[in-house]
Amino acid sequence: MDLAFYLIAVPAVILTGLSKGGLGGGLAMLGTPLIALAVPPVQAAAIMLPVLILMDWIGLWNYRGTYDRGILVTMLPGAMVGIFIGWLTAAVVSDDWIRILVGLISVAAAISQWMRDLLRRGAKERNAIAAGFWGMLTGFTSFISHAGGPPFQAYTVPLKLDKLVFAGTGVVAFAVINAVKVVPYFALGQFSGENLLIALHLMPVACLGVLLGIWLVKRVSQRMFYQITYLAMIVIGGKLLWDGRGALAALIG
Repeated sequence: MDLAFYLIAVPAVILTGLSKGGLGGGLAMLGTPLIALAVPPVQAAAIMLPVLILMDWIGLWNYRGTYDRGILVTMLPGAMVGIFIGWLTAAVVSDDWIRILVGLISVAAAISQWMRDLLRRGAKERNAIAAGFWGMLTGFTSFISHAGGPPFQAYTVPLKLDKLVFAGTGVVAFAVINAVKVVPYFALGQFSGENLLIALHLMPVACLGVLLGIWLVKRVSQRMFYQITYLAMIVIGGKLLWDGRGALAALIG
C-alpha cells in the first residue's frame, strides 16, 4: 500500500477509535467507508476487522462490568443471523454492489440519526421481537461495512439507558459480533498476509484513537461533533454510490 492509502486509513482508524472510546457513536461508521475509497470494500472491511477487535478489548477493559444483559440476550441471536446473511451477500455480490450497499448504509444511517436527534421522545418499552429485528440488521451491516452502530442504536437509544450502561452494552455487543465475523472473513479469503500486515501497521493508531476518545468523552460536547459526522457520512456514502454506479448502469442497460 502506498502513502495515499495511509493518508486515508490513519484518519479513518482514529475516527473509529474515538467512537470506540465513547466519543460520538456515528464516528465508527466512517472508518470502513473511508478506507473503501482507496481499496475494494470487502478488503477495507477485512483490514479493519483485526483493528476493531483490538479496539474492542480496550473498550471492554474501560467499561468492564457496565452493560445491560437483557439487551445482549435479545439482540445477539439476531445479530448472528445478520452476519450469516452478510456473509452470503459478500460472497456473491460484486465490489460495485458492495460499494452501493455501503454507500446506502452510510447515507441512510446519517439521515436516520439526524432525525432521531431532532425527535426527542420518552423512553420506549423493551420488545424482544424488535430487538431481534434490529439485532439482525446490526449483524448484517456490521459484517458488510462495520456499520452496525445505526441499527443497534435504533433499538437501544429510545430505551434511554444510562450513558455508561449504553456505552458498555455497545462495547460488549460489538466485541462478540466482531469476534464471530473472523470465521466468515477467513472463509472469504480476506485475511491475506498483505491485509494482516496493513492491519498491524494501523494498530498503534487504533490504540491512540480509543484512548483519546476515552479522554475526550468527558471533556467535549458531542452535539456539534455528531452534526459534522452525519454530514461527512452523507458525503462519503454519496462518493461510494457514485463509484458503484457501474453496477446500476449494467443493470439498467
